[in-house]
This record gives sequence, structure tokens and C-alpha cells, in this order.
Amino acid sequence: MKRVSGFSVLSYTVISLFSLACVLPLLLVLMVSISDESSIMKNGYQFIPEQFSFVAYSMLFHDGSAIFRSYGISIFITVVGSIAALVITAMAAYTLANEQVKFRNGMALYFFITMVIGAGIVPWYIVCTRLGLSNNLLALIIPNLIFNPFNMFLVRNFMKGIPVSLKESAKIDGAGDIYILFRIYFPLCIPVLAAVSLFYALGYWNDWWNAIMLVENKSLYPLQYLLFRLQSELQMLSNLQVFSANQSLTPPTESLKMATAITTIGPIVLLYPFLQRYFVKGLIIGSVKE
Repeated sequence: MKRVSGFSVLSYTVISLFSLACVLPLLLVLMVSISDESSIMKNGYQFIPEQFSFVAYSMLFHDGSAIFRSYGISIFITVVGSIAALVITAMAAYTLANEQVKFRNGMALYFFITMVIGAGIVPWYIVCTRLGLSNNLLALIIPNLIFNPFNMFLVRNFMKGIPVSLKESAKIDGAGDIYILFRIYFPLCIPVLAAVSLFYALGYWNDWWNAIMLVENKSLYPLQYLLFRLQSELQMLSNLQVFSANQSLTPPTESLKMATAITTIGPIVLLYPFLQRYFVKGLIIGSVKE
């Protein structure tokens, strides 16, 4: 019989407790989303509701076509925007990591200034509308496509750790910069690119600001903005009911908040397990010589 060490028992205990601490809030959100609003007002948030109710989900999916259309738009802008932003970030990082490029430090300083000093909402809005970024899908992709300098610096610093001789030998064999970037540097930078792509995907998936500023067509609403509007309208209805004579009906404001959270975590919660294998794969590249 295999003997179990005390360190293993302690490790499994700590990991189990930590995993439980991570899962319990999510379980609480799920249970509140299927709780009756009156029981929430009476007892607060509970893991086992006094009375179950699916009114919040029935309100969310009352107009199912709008929800699924918004789901498709969010998935589309997340996939297309993340890939495009990742490519632009990698190309900029590769350029600034190349010591043969003149004024690379000046360009890096320029990107750093844009990271710490913002121009403001009004100039941003004027530029977007003058470029035709309103009431179309590009308005949900392009404003965030201008890559994040912080992510660019992360990728640049990672690329600086790659031996220059690798690029020089590739150039001696006739390879161009595009080939070197996508066929040599990309596989070597998988861990940092996976992390950056996760940042971009989360940003696109959770974005509702571009929609509220640049989109008026309801058929182009992403999921986050559609649910934000629904929740705002319900909150306004709840506030009006306080001053009305009929207070017998309680709008499910609290359960709707939790149902909204459960609805929006669907695809994005599966993204990290998909990218996790690239973290591990990238870290072990070159570690074993066979």
C-alpha cells in the first residue's frame, strides 16, 4: 500500500479549501438567481432558497431571439477583435524588440504616454464618428482594436528574451520579418500571447461602453449592453413602484442581477481551460533535448 505523506495531505487540504472558496460564490449567485424575490427580501441571499422561482430567467429569455442575436454578436466581436488585436500587438512588439529599428525607444515612449494620459471622451467620440464607426459592427471592434500598450510591452519584453542569433540565422536562410514573426516568434511566445489574448477576449466580451456610445440599432446590441438595458429598465420600474399604490407585485431585481451574471459567463468561462494547455505547452518548449 502506497504511503501518503503529510505534505501531500496538507497540499490537498489547502487546494480543496481554496477550490471550495472559489466555487461557493458562484454557487450562491446561481441559487439567488433561482430564488423568489420576496424570499430574498425577507431572508437575504441563501444557498438553499426558501422558495424557488425562475421568473428572472423567464424575463431574460422572454424575447429569446434578441438574447441569442446579442450572444452571436458578442461572440463574433470577441473572436474577431481578439485575433486582430493580438496580431497588431505582436507585430508592434516585434518591431520595438528589434534593436536594428531606429527610434524604437522614442516609439516606446510614445506608447507609454498614451497609456498614462488619455485624451478624454469627447475627442474619442468625435474621432470614432468621423471615421464612420457608428451603428455598425466595426464600432464594436475598432475602438478596442487599437492595442493596449501594456499588453504590447508585456509581449515586447518576452520577445527580448529570445536569442537574437535565432533571428539572424533565419535571415541568413532567406526568411523575412513576417515569416520570422509568425513562424518562429509566435510559437516561442505562446505563453505570453495566450495571456494577452485572454485579456483582450475578456475586454471584448465585457464591453458595453462602445455600444452605449456608438450604437443605436437594437439589432447590433452586444449581450452585455442588452442585459444592462433590461436591468436598468427593471430597476426604474421597481423605483416607480415604491411611489405607486399597488405594491403587491415585486419586480425580481436581485434575482435578475444574478441571472444576468450566470447568463453572461457561459462562453468566456470556457476560454481559460482552452488556453491553459498553451501556457504549459509554451513553458516546456525547448526544455527537453531529444
